[in-house]
Amino acid sequence: MSATRTRDPREHRPWTFYALATLMVVFLTFLYGPMFVIYLLSFQGPDGGVTFPMVGVSTWWFAEIWKPGQMANIPVSFQRSIALAAVVCVITTVVAVAAGLGFRRRFPGSGMLFYLAVASLVMPSLLVGFGIGLAFQLFGWKTDLFTSALAAQLTWTLPFGLFAMFAVFNRFPRAYEEAATDLGASAWQRLRWITVPILLPGILGVAMGAFTLSYDEYARTTLVAGSRNTLPLEIYALLSSSTSPTLFAIGTLTTAISFLVIVTTLVFILRVQRRRAGRA
Repeated sequence: MSATRTRDPREHRPWTFYALATLMVVFLTFLYGPMFVIYLLSFQGPDGGVTFPMVGVSTWWFAEIWKPGQMANIPVSFQRSIALAAVVCVITTVVAVAAGLGFRRRFPGSGMLFYLAVASLVMPSLLVGFGIGLAFQLFGWKTDLFTSALAAQLTWTLPFGLFAMFAVFNRFPRAYEEAATDLGASAWQRLRWITVPILLPGILGVAMGAFTLSYDEYARTTLVAGSRNTLPLEIYALLSSSTSPTLFAIGTLTTAISFLVIVTTLVFILRVQRRRAGRA
């Protein structure tokens, strides 16, 4: 007797599967299509413009970014954005981890404090920057990149950092800390050798998110950056004054840097997880 053939459930998929798959393809095309157009046009030839058809293929416009005498100072503004994003990343990560540790236990006013911490996400970004600028003017303080702009960007990155870290702590097994306490570990030893190593992938995710959010932020920074522009502000100034494939080249480079940060973080997280699996 021949063995009964098991029917593969993929042989007769319902029509809803194909409809949802088509919808997903359309959504991804709508989401990433403009980005790929920009990437493609950034490799225009020297005589090319900002529209199709392409006139040759070259890296001419990437070289134009670094030439002196440009209307927008892209290299300097890029360094400022990286420095500001690094500071925002560190502050957001430290505060988010501390808040995650503090909110593991309920305390009077914890709910109100949480909603106050994330309330800045409700207000439009331009109004947040405008309010910070008015406050600095009221107290006679000078707006600058690492004072008012830093504060404006923290109102954007901290709520997301809190949301992510609270989700990480909700999956944290408290039994490891209890076992360490039974073995005589102090609070600092538990934090250093138990809590932080276990939460490290989530902490790196918060840091990566804060860095990329700060690196690309425009609306909250535009009114409080002072005389030193970040990269998004310089790109907007270049966009309002002239249009050339240089803009597309800048967009390609900034996107590549963002993806490099994300991929580097994910690779490091995978290495940490594999190391843990090997020890186990």
